[in-house]
Amino acid sequence: MTSVQPRVVTTSAVQGELWGARSRDWAELIETAMRPLFEAVLRRSTIGKRTRVLDAGCGSGLFLKLAAARGAVVSGLDASTSLLAIARERVPAAYLRVGEIEELPYDDMSFDVVTGFNSFQYAAQPVNALREARRVKAPGAPLFIATWGREDDCEAAGYFAALRANLPTPPAGAPGPFALSEPGALEGLVRDAGLVPTDDVTVNCRWEFADLDTALRGLLSLGPAVRAARHTGAPQLRRDIARRSLRSARRAAVTRSKTRSVT
Repeated sequence: MTSVQPRVVTTSAVQGELWGARSRDWAELIETAMRPLFEAVLRRSTIGKRTRVLDAGCGSGLFLKLAAARGAVVSGLDASTSLLAIARERVPAAYLRVGEIEELPYDDMSFDVVTGFNSFQYAAQPVNALREARRVKAPGAPLFIATWGREDDCEAAGYFAALRANLPTPPAGAPGPFALSEPGALEGLVRDAGLVPTDDVTVNCRWEFADLDTALRGLLSLGPAVRAARHTGAPQLRRDIARRSLRSARRAAVTRSKTRSVT
């Protein structure tokens, strides 16, 4: 008798499929808005020629491109094969891999700088992801963690309210955009992972779109939006996003990212 083992669906499989569903829209319309955050990290880091950099949850590779322009040797890991395909176009020399953020496929002490831009809050067990980041960085090397600011401080709050209205109620502690945004949440997690917080900076990033159709194309590309569209239907979600968060055809939404450096 042949036994059939159940297929295990991992965090990366779930998140990679969601975030990769509309990867081109995300890369062109949303990731580019994060450039002020990427540049803030570059200013606060020692990234330069031959610096070994890992971006955990690298998406379509814009930060890697900026770091490589400084002469860094860049590596990126992401759950989405389609986002990594765009990263390969942008940074052909980058070492890119599909994988789990909680099981980094790198040797101990492999990197001089490790970054995670809005990635750790989507791990099933964020403390495990941070422990892995600690393991692969050299002793004393910085780990830059970027998360959203508090939802009440972000003009994009209406957008996320629209997403919630079109999603089933998540269980307590479920991964999500604001999972590490409340005061003390990330700091406590960092200490649980054996790391020491060193500073905390707020960076404003603006979502700006030429018109309503472009705005909806961008806002429907985020992983939670893809899931919401599948739950209630894209037309319903488009209406709710337009009603709750886009008051005119031209709209700028400020997203505040909290960037922490830890060692």
